[in-house]
Amino acid sequence: MKTRYWALIAAFTVQLLYGLTFTFAKDVISGGYIKPFGFILIRVAGATALFWLFSFLGPREKIDRKDYLTFFYAAIFGVALNMLCFFKGLEFTTPIHASVIMITVPIIVLVLSSFYLKESITTLKIFGVILGFSGAFVLSIYGKSNLEGDNILLGNLLVFINAISYSIYIIIIKKLTNKYHPFTFIRWLFLFGLIMVIPFGYNDLVTAQFSTFTPYILFSVLFVVVGATFGTYLLNPLALKHLKASTVTTFIYIQPVIAGIFAIIMGSDTVTPVKIIASTLIFAGVYLVTKKPKVELER
Repeated sequence: MKTRYWALIAAFTVQLLYGLTFTFAKDVISGGYIKPFGFILIRVAGATALFWLFSFLGPREKIDRKDYLTFFYAAIFGVALNMLCFFKGLEFTTPIHASVIMITVPIIVLVLSSFYLKESITTLKIFGVILGFSGAFVLSIYGKSNLEGDNILLGNLLVFINAISYSIYIIIIKKLTNKYHPFTFIRWLFLFGLIMVIPFGYNDLVTAQFSTFTPYILFSVLFVVVGATFGTYLLNPLALKHLKASTVTTFIYIQPVIAGIFAIIMGSDTVTPVKIIASTLIFAGVYLVTKKPKVELER
């Protein structure tokens, strides 16, 4: 029970960090400090260095040769395709739009888990997904951002592709988390991912005007690298080790709430009764999906 409690905290922390990332990343990209693919290269390179630097904290485990191919596939969907589409989409859409689109992940994972991981889909989980989706939909209507993208449709489409890619990644690493400690495979995951994103981000990186970075922009970049990448990719496998994939990803419903709260703190949004109701629906949905069934003992 205590292990499950910490796993739920880890899953929540992941979404807290992601929720703040929408605004930080958008400010860096929309401000013209660095282009999306260049930002991704910094993000992946920085996280790769951190994972290899701190890998000694994990146990010494021998990796099966056949699992390196799994690492490669996970790097495609969890690092390269996922991140490139997300940041490029964020260039054209708003943080609120992007965070709401990401709530499709639990629905995708729930379906994929039932086939690939043979996870059962209970009536309670289905109701929780519907409830959370309804709350996030209501929040999206009234959670308008002051920053409008140049092409909302294209941006939303790219973020949706990112959501599908992230869902596939979650399914792929679920079995790896039962076999290895996160530090064992994530360092290889990011090394493969770094090799994949270099061709896309190199030109954007070398043309970036680093001398124009303000303290806030520098903090935003560091937050994305350390918190929203190193932190989340370490905590997510820890949560997946003790929870179902569908349970972990349902926490993504919290992202629009966090994005909204952060916008209020930054003075770009206000509290309304509708937003409070929407937030309540989202948290109720997360509670129902993470609630342990009386008969079935959840992993």
